[in-house]
Order: sequence, then C-alpha cells, then structure tokens
Amino acid sequence: MDDILNIDPHQPSVASQVSKDNVARFQTASLWRARWQVINSFVPYALLWFAMVRAQAVSYWLMFPIAILAAGFLVRIFIIFHDCGHGSFFKSQRANNATGAIAGLVLLTPYRHWRWQHALHHGTAGDLDRRGSGDIWTLTVEEYLQSTRGRRFAYRLARNPLVLFVFAPLFVFVLDHRFAVSAASKRERESVHRTNWALLGVTLLMCAMIGLKTLLLIQLTVLAFAGALGFWLFYVQHQFEGSYWARSKHWNYTAAALQGSSFYKLPRILQWFTGNIGFHHIHHLSPRIPNYHLQRCHEADPFFNTIKPLTVLASLKCLTFHLWDEQRNAFVGFR
Repeated sequence: MDDILNIDPHQPSVASQVSKDNVARFQTASLWRARWQVINSFVPYALLWFAMVRAQAVSYWLMFPIAILAAGFLVRIFIIFHDCGHGSFFKSQRANNATGAIAGLVLLTPYRHWRWQHALHHGTAGDLDRRGSGDIWTLTVEEYLQSTRGRRFAYRLARNPLVLFVFAPLFVFVLDHRFAVSAASKRERESVHRTNWALLGVTLLMCAMIGLKTLLLIQLTVLAFAGALGFWLFYVQHQFEGSYWARSKHWNYTAAALQGSSFYKLPRILQWFTGNIGFHHIHHLSPRIPNYHLQRCHEADPFFNTIKPLTVLASLKCLTFHLWDEQRNAFVGFR
C-alpha cells in the first residue's frame, strides 16, 4: 500500500506547466488546522446526536431536519478519515491511524481495510484494465453489448439513481463493510473484525441508553443523507463530460489525475462540509496534500486555474452517463 501512496505524480510525461515546487510545498500537514478541523467536525456532530435523541423522543419529523445537518458533519468526518488513510492529515502517522480508527467507528467503516482499498483506487483510477478497486461499476459500450440480458439488467439497476445514491450507500456502510474482501491481507481482515466487535459494543451501549428503535431511526436517517451526498461526489469526480479513461498500455497517472478527476466547484457552504474534496484533480495528483490545503494549492498555480470547473448545474448531466465509449473516448447514455 505504501508504494501506491508514494506514487510520484511528477512522471516524465507530466505537463511541463505544472509546478512541482508548488505541489510539494502543500504536502506538509498543519497541526493546528488538523486539530481545529477535528474539533469543528466531531464536536458539532456529537451535539447534534444529543439533539436528535431529544427530538426523536417527541417526533421523528422534529428529528429529521437535524439529521440532515448532522449528515453534513458526517461527510466532513469522512474527509478527515479519508485524509488519515492517505497519511496526510497529521504529520504523525500514529495520530493519523488513531484518528482514522475513531472516525471509522463513527462511519461504520474499518479503517485499515478501507485505506488499503482506497490506495488501490488511486493507483488505478481511469484504467479500463484495472477497474473494480473502490470505484463505481462501469462498463464500456462493447462490454455492455456483449453482456447477457441478465447482466445488462443488473448493470442498469446498479446505475439507477435510486439504487446508486439511496440503497447502495446504506448497503455499503451497514453490510458490505462488515466483511473483508478475499484479496485482503491478515492485517486488513483483522481491521474489519476489530471494527465489528467495537461497533457491537457501541450498539449495545447505545441501545441500553436510548433504545434500539431510536438508535436505528437516527443512524439510518443520517447515514442515508450522508451516503447519498458521498456517493454523488464520488460519482461526479470520475464520471463527467471530458473525463479520462484508457487501457493500461496508454494509461498515465498524471493524466488520470488532471483529466480524469473533476474540479467540482461547489457553493462555499457545501465546500466546507465536503472538506474541499471538489478539488479532486489536486487530490489525485498528490494524495499527500491534506484537504485543508487543496484550494490554496489550486489557486497558487496558474496552470490549475486553466482547468474547467464542473458546476452543480452542469453536474446533473452526469446522470445521463452510463457507458464508456472507447471509440469516442467519452461517456454516453444507454440510448
């Protein structure tokens, strides 16, 4: 995994316009920024949980709007978890691992297992011959046409917005993360087991304090909204108009970062809740840059400012993209 995390984004084929020094100077973690982000993410989330428990005692619909706000903070906690997995949030790897493990419990996600899978995603994003590692199921036009009727139906169902942004997130966080994939090493498998046992203990404690019904109503509501936003972000980060996908022999890490990862320009409040992850082109170019430096890195290099942003309105068109057309080098719809 460390080999993937340390991939040098500045390969000989990188565009000469990108400043290596500019990217490098933002790869250093800031202790005070990291600590402040932990405080302004975890503390409000805990307070909102308390508020939701009190509101749920009166009415689910009184709790509901609080859950939407809590979902925003849960997404922000995921960004911290994500950066810890890259070893970028703190300078200390021990601090990254400890914070990542704690955040993983809040997110129902085994930290080390997810970290390993996500590192594979960074090493293969946009590579048509190495799909399937932490990405959304994507077929080429030719693969789809050669598929059986059953596989076509399954693929269409998987790409349905209701399934992709509502049911899939709940399935992944509640069920799928309870099991290690077959290729996982012993350490990653143990991460899953430890997380499951810890979650069982927390669940029993919470049930004793607030009851199973209240726990499920709050947890699933918050997770549904946070998961929908998280999956949407992940979807538009790599499946957008002008994206880059290529076969392994033509695949290039830097091109996959700068062309295959979107610059998603979000309203300021959403940018804050999502931890600047809209600057995804910067993140894939150098995963060692923590989220609180991504915007500054983007603005410091004139080359990055030439990259066309994807607006919220324009991103809605991404819902029509279902297949990668290798002849056109573009995403197309089923029609």
